[in-house]
Amino acid sequence: METNLVISSYVVGMVQTNFYYMHLKDSAETIVFDPADLGDRIWEALHAQGLEVRAIFLTHAHFDHIGGVEALKARTGAPVYCSEDEKRLCKSPAMNSSSEYGKPVTIEPDIWLTEGEEVTVGGITVKMIKTPGHTEGSCCYYIESEGILVCGDTLFEMSVGRTDFPTGSFPTLVSSIRNKLFTLPDETVCLPGHGGTTTIGFEKQHNAFV
Repeated sequence: METNLVISSYVVGMVQTNFYYMHLKDSAETIVFDPADLGDRIWEALHAQGLEVRAIFLTHAHFDHIGGVEALKARTGAPVYCSEDEKRLCKSPAMNSSSEYGKPVTIEPDIWLTEGEEVTVGGITVKMIKTPGHTEGSCCYYIESEGILVCGDTLFEMSVGRTDFPTGSFPTLVSSIRNKLFTLPDETVCLPGHGGTTTIGFEKQHNAFV
Protein backbone atom coordinates (compact mmCIF):
# COMPACT_ATOMS: atom_id res chain seq x y z
CA MET A 1 0.00 0.00 0.00
CA GLU A 2 1.36 3.40 -0.98
CA THR A 3 1.59 5.80 1.90
CA ASN A 4 2.27 9.47 2.42
CA LEU A 5 3.31 8.77 6.02
CA VAL A 6 6.98 8.72 6.98
CA ILE A 7 7.65 6.53 10.02
CA SER A 8 11.03 6.49 11.76
CA SER A 9 12.32 5.25 15.10
CA TYR A 10 15.21 5.24 17.54
CA VAL A 11 16.02 2.71 20.24
CA VAL A 12 16.40 4.66 23.46
CA GLY A 13 17.19 3.98 27.11
CA MET A 14 18.48 1.19 29.30
CA VAL A 15 15.92 -1.40 28.24
CA GLN A 16 16.01 -0.64 24.51
CA THR A 17 12.66 1.06 24.06
CA ASN A 18 11.39 1.90 20.59
CA PHE A 19 10.69 5.60 20.18
CA TYR A 20 8.62 6.32 17.05
CA TYR A 21 8.08 9.56 15.17
CA MET A 22 5.87 10.19 12.16
CA HIS A 23 5.03 12.95 9.71
CA LEU A 24 3.53 13.35 6.26
CA LYS A 25 6.01 13.56 3.39
CA ASP A 26 5.22 17.18 2.67
CA SER A 27 5.06 18.33 6.27
CA ALA A 28 7.46 19.06 9.13
CA GLU A 29 4.68 18.62 11.70
CA THR A 30 5.60 15.49 13.61
CA ILE A 31 3.90 13.28 16.17
CA VAL A 32 5.95 11.07 18.50
CA PHE A 33 5.30 8.05 20.67
CA ASP A 34 6.92 7.09 23.98
CA PRO A 35 10.02 9.30 24.34
CA ALA A 36 11.74 6.85 26.65
CA ASP A 37 14.84 8.82 27.59
CA LEU A 38 17.21 11.56 26.42
CA GLY A 39 14.50 14.04 25.48
CA ASP A 40 17.04 16.73 24.65
CA ARG A 41 18.91 14.45 22.25
CA ILE A 42 15.66 13.35 20.63
CA TRP A 43 14.77 16.99 20.05
CA GLU A 44 18.19 17.73 18.60
CA ALA A 45 17.96 14.76 16.22
CA LEU A 46 14.50 15.70 14.99
CA HIS A 47 15.33 19.41 14.81
CA ALA A 48 18.34 18.57 12.64
CA GLN A 49 15.92 16.93 10.19
CA GLY A 50 13.79 20.06 10.11
CA LEU A 51 10.96 18.36 12.02
CA GLU A 52 8.69 20.06 14.53
CA VAL A 53 7.14 17.94 17.30
CA ARG A 54 3.45 18.81 17.64
CA ALA A 55 2.20 15.99 19.88
CA ILE A 56 3.61 13.41 22.29
CA PHE A 57 1.57 10.22 22.70
CA LEU A 58 2.17 7.73 25.52
CA THR A 59 1.13 4.08 25.35
CA HIS A 60 1.61 3.78 29.12
CA ALA A 61 3.58 5.39 31.94
CA HIS A 62 6.35 2.94 32.80
CA PHE A 63 9.70 4.63 33.41
CA ASP A 64 11.19 3.21 30.22
CA HIS A 65 8.55 4.96 28.11
CA ILE A 66 8.35 8.37 29.81
CA GLY A 67 11.95 9.22 30.77
CA GLY A 68 12.38 11.75 27.97
CA VAL A 69 8.93 13.34 28.14
CA GLU A 70 9.75 16.32 30.34
CA ALA A 71 12.78 17.44 28.33
CA LEU A 72 11.12 16.92 24.96
CA LYS A 73 8.02 18.82 26.04
CA ALA A 74 10.15 21.66 27.37
CA ARG A 75 11.97 21.98 24.04
CA THR A 76 8.87 21.73 21.85
CA GLY A 77 5.84 22.84 23.85
CA ALA A 78 4.00 19.83 22.43
CA PRO A 79 1.06 18.54 24.47
CA VAL A 80 1.32 15.09 26.04
CA TYR A 81 -1.53 12.62 25.46
CA CYS A 82 -2.17 9.59 27.67
CA SER A 83 -4.98 7.21 28.58
CA GLU A 84 -7.28 8.50 31.31
CA ASP A 85 -6.76 5.22 33.19
CA GLU A 86 -3.00 5.71 33.57
CA LYS A 87 -3.17 8.58 36.05
CA ARG A 88 -1.89 6.56 39.01
CA LEU A 89 1.28 5.47 37.22
CA CYS A 90 1.95 8.97 35.90
CA LYS A 91 1.95 10.31 39.45
CA SER A 92 3.78 7.49 41.28
CA PRO A 93 7.49 6.65 40.87
CA ALA A 94 6.83 3.43 42.79
CA MET A 95 4.07 2.32 40.45
CA ASN A 96 5.83 3.34 37.25
CA SER A 97 8.99 1.57 38.50
CA SER A 98 11.26 4.60 38.07
CA SER A 99 12.11 4.65 41.77
CA GLU A 100 13.65 1.19 41.44
CA TYR A 101 16.23 2.54 39.01
CA GLY A 102 17.42 5.47 41.09
CA LYS A 103 15.76 8.20 39.02
CA PRO A 104 12.18 8.80 40.20
CA VAL A 105 10.03 10.22 37.42
CA THR A 106 6.51 11.62 37.36
CA ILE A 107 4.70 13.28 34.48
CA GLU A 108 1.61 15.40 34.00
CA PRO A 109 -0.03 14.72 30.64
CA ASP A 110 -1.93 17.62 29.16
CA ILE A 111 -4.77 15.62 27.62
CA TRP A 112 -6.37 12.44 28.96
CA LEU A 113 -7.80 10.25 26.21
CA THR A 114 -10.87 8.04 26.38
CA GLU A 115 -11.65 4.81 24.54
CA GLY A 116 -12.01 5.38 20.81
CA GLU A 117 -11.11 9.06 20.97
CA GLU A 118 -9.45 10.42 17.84
CA VAL A 119 -6.83 13.15 17.59
CA THR A 120 -5.64 14.73 14.35
CA VAL A 121 -2.25 16.45 14.35
CA GLY A 122 -0.22 17.37 11.29
CA GLY A 123 -2.75 15.71 9.04
CA ILE A 124 -2.41 12.36 10.88
CA THR A 125 -5.48 10.97 12.65
CA VAL A 126 -4.70 8.76 15.64
CA LYS A 127 -7.34 6.66 17.42
CA MET A 128 -6.77 5.56 21.00
CA ILE A 129 -7.67 1.95 21.81
CA LYS A 130 -7.71 0.96 25.48
CA THR A 131 -5.73 -2.24 26.00
CA PRO A 132 -5.30 -2.74 29.76
CA GLY A 133 -3.22 -5.62 31.04
CA HIS A 134 0.42 -4.57 30.92
CA THR A 135 -0.77 -1.70 33.11
CA GLU A 136 -4.30 -0.66 33.98
CA GLY A 137 -4.13 2.25 31.55
CA SER A 138 -2.13 0.77 28.71
CA CYS A 139 -3.37 1.75 25.28
CA CYS A 140 -2.53 1.47 21.60
CA TYR A 141 -2.76 4.06 18.85
CA TYR A 142 -4.35 3.11 15.55
CA ILE A 143 -3.74 5.09 12.38
CA GLU A 144 -6.46 3.44 10.35
CA SER A 145 -5.79 5.26 7.08
CA GLU A 146 -2.27 3.82 7.00
CA GLY A 147 -2.91 0.44 8.62
CA ILE A 148 -0.51 1.23 11.46
CA LEU A 149 -0.84 0.28 15.14
CA VAL A 150 1.53 1.64 17.79
CA CYS A 151 1.02 -1.07 20.38
CA GLY A 152 3.45 -0.19 23.19
CA ASP A 153 4.07 -3.12 25.54
CA THR A 154 0.71 -4.78 24.92
CA LEU A 155 1.73 -6.90 21.94
CA PHE A 156 5.21 -7.91 20.80
CA GLU A 157 6.48 -10.01 17.92
CA MET A 158 5.48 -13.54 19.04
CA SER A 159 5.17 -12.34 22.63
CA VAL A 160 3.26 -10.01 24.95
CA GLY A 161 4.08 -7.47 27.62
CA ARG A 162 4.91 -8.46 31.18
CA THR A 163 2.10 -8.36 33.72
CA ASP A 164 4.04 -8.67 36.98
CA PHE A 165 4.33 -4.91 37.49
CA PRO A 166 1.84 -2.81 39.51
CA THR A 167 -1.68 -2.88 38.00
CA GLY A 168 -0.72 -5.61 35.49
CA SER A 169 -3.01 -8.57 34.77
CA PHE A 170 -2.31 -11.40 32.33
CA PRO A 171 -5.97 -12.40 31.79
CA THR A 172 -6.81 -8.75 31.13
CA LEU A 173 -3.91 -8.43 28.69
CA VAL A 174 -4.98 -11.50 26.73
CA SER A 175 -8.55 -10.21 26.61
CA SER A 176 -7.35 -6.84 25.31
CA ILE A 177 -5.35 -8.46 22.53
CA ARG A 178 -8.02 -10.92 21.49
CA ASN A 179 -11.01 -8.58 21.72
CA LYS A 180 -9.43 -5.27 20.67
CA LEU A 181 -6.31 -5.85 18.57
CA PHE A 182 -7.14 -9.13 16.84
CA THR A 183 -10.30 -7.55 15.45
CA LEU A 184 -8.17 -5.20 13.33
CA PRO A 185 -7.32 -6.13 9.72
CA ASP A 186 -4.69 -8.88 9.40
CA GLU A 187 -2.44 -6.62 7.36
CA THR A 188 -2.21 -4.03 10.15
CA VAL A 189 1.46 -3.31 10.88
CA CYS A 190 2.25 -3.36 14.60
CA LEU A 191 4.96 -1.12 16.04
CA PRO A 192 5.76 -2.46 19.53
CA GLY A 193 7.55 -0.81 22.41
CA HIS A 194 10.42 -3.28 22.21
CA GLY A 195 11.73 -5.56 19.49
CA GLY A 196 10.78 -5.83 15.85
CA THR A 197 7.66 -4.97 13.90
CA THR A 198 5.00 -7.54 13.12
CA THR A 199 1.42 -7.74 11.81
CA ILE A 200 -1.91 -8.61 13.36
CA GLY A 201 -2.32 -11.55 10.98
CA PHE A 202 1.08 -13.00 11.88
CA GLU A 203 0.43 -12.72 15.61
CA LYS A 204 -3.00 -14.34 15.31
CA GLN A 205 -1.31 -17.38 13.76
CA HIS A 206 1.96 -17.56 15.67
CA ASN A 207 1.70 -15.85 19.07
CA ALA A 208 1.58 -18.69 21.61
CA PHE A 209 0.80 -16.34 24.51
CA VAL A 210 -2.57 -15.41 23.10
